[in-house]
Amino acid sequence: MSDAILEVRNLDAHYGEFKALFDVSLHVSEGEVLAIIGSNGAGKSTLLNSIVGLIKNQPEMIRYRGEAIGDLDAFDVVARGISLVPEGRRLFPSLSVEENLIIGGENDREGRWSLEAIYELFPILKELRHQQSTSLSGGQQQMTAIGRALMANPDLILFDEISLGLAPVVIKDIYTILPNIVKDGMSAIIVEQDIHQALAASHRVVCLQEGHVSLEGATDEVTRDEITNAYFGFDVA
Repeated sequence: MSDAILEVRNLDAHYGEFKALFDVSLHVSEGEVLAIIGSNGAGKSTLLNSIVGLIKNQPEMIRYRGEAIGDLDAFDVVARGISLVPEGRRLFPSLSVEENLIIGGENDREGRWSLEAIYELFPILKELRHQQSTSLSGGQQQMTAIGRALMANPDLILFDEISLGLAPVVIKDIYTILPNIVKDGMSAIIVEQDIHQALAASHRVVCLQEGHVSLEGATDEVTRDEITNAYFGFDVA
């Protein structure tokens, strides 16, 4: 696919002896937002962890800008332009907000995102920049995690359960900001259990069900019945 920034090809992934993904194939185009939906245990986080090098695979199973990266270490994947906002945020608890952000920019990739740009996107973080990161509210921690990922100036950003554990008003605020994050042509993958949020924020959707792709299509074309069938694995009467 000539416009694909990322291609996943027949990906199988394991956690030890447990096989979590089975022959998964998908792609993300330049400037596209792709939603990955599915129930707990469907393989969504495993997929993202495979893309960013936290789970090693055969090189050709994951290609980024035409280069096989399936066996690269996570640091090398970030250096090529892919960043992850992990599930549960995973901030460095001993560091301040600003120190967490600075760590995200250690690879020195050039781009629009700097401390100043992050503080413009999330003004509250500038006020709290010297506080210990884990003393913040859940929403503020999520902002910090997003800012840390953006500091690497990625061309592709992955959001793993962006709304998990957050109040509805905070989720709304984060999704309101998302178009500003990707407005310059950045591609994104959003892993979500909140189907409505995922569909509203994306161009295409892929559903995983027990480690298999059960549905793929444009978000404005798939039907509610198709999504229900793909999500739960049964036919809708």
